[in-house]
Amino acid sequence: MSCFPCCLSEKKLGRRSLKKSMKEYHDTNTLASYANISFRSNSGRRKNETEEVRKTGSISSDVFTFRELSVATKNFSLENLLGEGGFGRVYKGKLERINKVVAIKKLDRNGFQGNREFLVEVLMLSLLHHTHLVNLVGYCADGHQRILVYDYMPNGSLEDHLFDLAPGRKPLDWETRMKVASGAAKGLEYLHETANPPVIYRDFKASNILLDENFSPKLSDFGLAKLGPTGGKTHVSTRVMGTYGYCAPEYALTGQLTTKSDVYSFGVVFLELITGKRVIDNSRPTEEQNLVVWATPIFKDRRNYKTMADPLLGGKYPIKSLNQAVAVAAMCLQEGDSSRPLISDVVTALKYLSAKKEKEGENVDDHVNAALS
Repeated sequence: MSCFPCCLSEKKLGRRSLKKSMKEYHDTNTLASYANISFRSNSGRRKNETEEVRKTGSISSDVFTFRELSVATKNFSLENLLGEGGFGRVYKGKLERINKVVAIKKLDRNGFQGNREFLVEVLMLSLLHHTHLVNLVGYCADGHQRILVYDYMPNGSLEDHLFDLAPGRKPLDWETRMKVASGAAKGLEYLHETANPPVIYRDFKASNILLDENFSPKLSDFGLAKLGPTGGKTHVSTRVMGTYGYCAPEYALTGQLTTKSDVYSFGVVFLELITGKRVIDNSRPTEEQNLVVWATPIFKDRRNYKTMADPLLGGKYPIKSLNQAVAVAAMCLQEGDSSRPLISDVVTALKYLSAKKEKEGENVDDHVNAALS
């Protein structure tokens, strides 16, 4: 689906064998080392490709057989189904060998994610480890099967708790929303500023933010992730991928991708957290169908910020915190990428908004404005 992260031209990549590329990855075991891994895309090569993935000893995750995962999910029964997307279906399962409840993502061979995205995710999550990134337990590459196994997240995705709530289901309170935003921003901060080279997530959206038993967020689904620019380059050029509404305007127009593209996507999700509205919703009045377009004029007048709060909050939020949250979202959603803050500045700003209680006499406005100035 997406272009595989690479530093070489497609023509040069075509001359490289998967076996040689995996050996280079094995020898260096660094994030940068797999930038040159390539695939032959025709279906006749799939079996050999996935077998090479399975044989790669440098990948730290467990390797499971299709039979093991079938038993764990009761033959992928509907009663164990957790969700379904363009990639395929996710099932809850119990792996007897490791005595662990897990989430098992069975990629649809005809779906949006293919061999390239599968390998990207396995390699990325084998090398990247952070509190706010989902943990890859293992994978299966039996024949044509492409299956990923993650830690089970009992509270599902952020999307499950924001939109189309079932009658009687309690909406997220303000404190939890700010906690989710803060943790998700820290996940992006790790990708942008700790990983070397930096990683551009490229698919930051509510459905990709999973919540554990304490509603601590973890970023998932790294199939579209790209290695960021290095060697003085300002961006990487790639085909435009991701989800409509979440893509930064400069990336959608030119294919030029930077870490600031992720900051824009964060701003979209943060706005969804504040308003309880989907970024694109054709069931709303025409002028409100695109959340960012609707919100942009409101950003200009602080007196109207209160109208943006999710009605399901019932007015239960600190007005000062709401005002600053909207201001942070507005900064992230600047049309020009150079005008957006670094994600580390967003993390600093959200630290004060996600605090359980403001200290007496503490001016949250000053802290947040200093972080984003």
